Amino acid sequence: MKTDLLRPSDRAENSRIGNWSTLLQEEALSLAALANAEEHSIRLADSVRQGIIHFYFCLEGPVVFAFGPHYSRELQRQKTYFFYNPDATLPFELIVPPGGRLVSLAITLKKLHELFTHDPLPVLNPENSSKKFYDEREISSPLLVTLSQLFSQQLSTNVQRIYYEGKVLEIIGLYFSTKQPNTESCPFLNDQETVRKIKHAKEFLLSNLEAPPTLKELAKQAGLNEYQLKVGFKEIYGNTVYGYLLDHKLDFARVKLDSGRFQVNEVAYQIGYTNPSHFIAAFKKKFGITPKKYLMSRRG
Repeated sequence: MKTDLLRPSDRAENSRIGNWSTLLQEEALSLAALANAEEHSIRLADSVRQGIIHFYFCLEGPVVFAFGPHYSRELQRQKTYFFYNPDATLPFELIVPPGGRLVSLAITLKKLHELFTHDPLPVLNPENSSKKFYDEREISSPLLVTLSQLFSQQLSTNVQRIYYEGKVLEIIGLYFSTKQPNTESCPFLNDQETVRKIKHAKEFLLSNLEAPPTLKELAKQAGLNEYQLKVGFKEIYGNTVYGYLLDHKLDFARVKLDSGRFQVNEVAYQIGYTNPSHFIAAFKKKFGITPKKYLMSRRG
């Protein structure tokens, strides 16, 4: 079985078209980032290579994966694809809009297995190695922060390799750390319609960062009672509704600061703080540093 990872020369060829940047290239894994700075969409040839696990993380999009004239998939902003095909290499055309940002991580099944020897993943079970696998999910707030840093961090040449090796482990760890609901302690989560409503509540909450709804309003919006929302939300997402919202807002603020395009007060207002000092205190409590000092450290 041929399981070659994407070669540096392949990324170099694409970089002349669409700004692919190879961050790390090893025998068993590769990490690359793409930012479309053009005023038009760009089209790139790529492939899901036989026997290789592929992750595609869309930070800004949507990005289209065109597998042929009659089949394509659209990866929305802050979503990720997981591809694995043991039977054949699947070529596709990647269509990235202006401002689109994408991170790709390719890793051999053997290498991924080595990382999880003490607590193997279901996809790593021997009986699954011969099966096709596909997954689409949201990029969690902590993972979004990690991915955004790949576009903003300035590194000296002698530390780049160790930094990106660490980032690969961080990305994989955060990707697979998603908490599974405990349906025994929260029996109504056996009802998939209730789970869908709780996920809808989370989406509605995050789409109203500047003026979040009350718990009563959110429960009504989702079609749940407050008890179902509170208990189910914490079981699925591991936090209270507003604890989750605060974490997301602060992670989002960190991404904004990483971009280098916003001042502290601007970011505070964008995430719904009318008093920047409250934002500064919350940021320092979560990250151990004030936003201003964090911003200065990124620029330095």
